[in-house]
Amino acid sequence: MTPGWHCPTVMAYGGDGLAQWLGTRPERSVALLLDGGVAEAGIAGSVRARIERGGRKARTVVVTGPGTPHAVTELARRIQDADLVVAVGGGSLLDQAKLAVLLRTDPDALGRLTVPQRSGLVLLPAGQARGPRLVAVPTTLGTGSELSAVACLEYQGGKRLVMGGALRPDAAVVDPEATATLPADLVAEGVLEVLFRICGSYVGDHRDQPTEDALAQALAERTVRLGHEVRARRAAGRAADERLRTEIAKISGLSHAGWVVLNRSPYAGKGWYLANELSSELGLRKMTAVAALLPPLWGAIAAGDTRLGSARRLDALWRRLRTDAPDPAGQGRTAPPLPEDPAAGIAALIDSWGVGRRVTAEPGRLAVVARRSVRAWGAGLPMLDGLGAADIEGLLAQAVSDPTPVAC
Repeated sequence: MTPGWHCPTVMAYGGDGLAQWLGTRPERSVALLLDGGVAEAGIAGSVRARIERGGRKARTVVVTGPGTPHAVTELARRIQDADLVVAVGGGSLLDQAKLAVLLRTDPDALGRLTVPQRSGLVLLPAGQARGPRLVAVPTTLGTGSELSAVACLEYQGGKRLVMGGALRPDAAVVDPEATATLPADLVAEGVLEVLFRICGSYVGDHRDQPTEDALAQALAERTVRLGHEVRARRAAGRAADERLRTEIAKISGLSHAGWVVLNRSPYAGKGWYLANELSSELGLRKMTAVAALLPPLWGAIAAGDTRLGSARRLDALWRRLRTDAPDPAGQGRTAPPLPEDPAAGIAALIDSWGVGRRVTAEPGRLAVVARRSVRAWGAGLPMLDGLGAADIEGLLAQAVSDPTPVAC
């Protein structure tokens, strides 16, 4: 369980917030890490201007490609002379920045990140040394990496989850300009990712905690309302505006920290581990895997599989989430509630938000995913303890279609 909580990350909103935070810092040499996808975007120039406004020198490093051990080691070398690192990009870029900052101060940490082991989880020791100060400016919605103490590392065809307080950024900047060009489908995926994280932690832990539960319920309800608003704007041919994107970003960060996760099992969200392996093996986008997996996962929980979560808590939460949907036509009326069954209901919700969830794979590929899942996260490891390969393969079979054509 998470025994306590504090969040040392300073939150700043908009470019003015970044400028104010920078004004309190003594560091002068700055490495500006830019995701290749935003290197020429307006946010890159805005952040650079604010860094240099106070007489600082900003050296730009454009980052492309996955965060492999070699890539983050090379990135650590490229920021060797920086006192402050400002990372502008999506979750992958922010994760690489976190790991590079770690390796900048402690090159020996690479041995821990790549130690031969079957577990997909790497825990950094308490008190792990930190490198230069890190500022995270997310350009996507949903990952919440700017406030989390975890990072994903691409490793041997899969992903390792690295966890430790040393990975948490010193400051996070939620700037609407950073997500101004984010496509509508990725905004919708971001909302689903936040909902997936909040619900996974809530449903996967069987214990009732009134205060923590009330906050999680409120955030989940707020997330669903924001998702409906994104849907309504898409239906009207309008993009998510600054206010809407900022609200989604706020909840995304909150879902990683505070009372939402206080005293919860750190491994309550079983779906993340399965979606991680499914996306890695089939080469899927992460949220495509999540969208495909979530309905059968909730179906199994509702049917009483206590290894995956609490049917009672899922039912209570879903009863709150399925109602109070705004009218899709935007006429101020309340739409009919979503299906009462949690599995059918979440499938209908995902479809209404326009998030794709159709995945195809030969049965043999699912067996590989199941074995990978057990090896990395189960078979005595606490993340998927108690779930065998057959259990996982059966669950995946409900999420994935067989592409083999049926003979007439």
